[in-house]
Amino acid sequence: MLNIISSSRYKINRKLIKKTLNEVFTGYNLPDNAIINLVFIGKKKMRDIAVKYKQENVALPVLSFAFDSRDKETHSESPYGEIFICYPQAVLLAAERQKKVDDMLTNLIKHGLDNILK
Repeated sequence: MLNIISSSRYKINRKLIKKTLNEVFTGYNLPDNAIINLVFIGKKKMRDIAVKYKQENVALPVLSFAFDSRDKETHSESPYGEIFICYPQAVLLAAERQKKVDDMLTNLIKHGLDNILK
């Protein structure tokens, strides 16, 4: 299960995100009831999180945090982790690499999930 938290000002293709998540879940043989929180935030909030947890004073495009509960045998109702995506940074990164924003968001989500699930 995917919990998407986002401001209405960010244009997010929820269908594509859910499709991407299902593909990754299948690749890792995760149950359908596994929970991932996906949070889209701005530059200031991402910088605050990066300073607090990574001691870097920069707005990173993506940060992911795994929860300890992912190691339990029963995965029902216990989140695996959270992925924070800085939407403005994702847009800039997409423009820099000449990609679509949706493709960049998909890559960032996969990167965050790989970090959580490894």
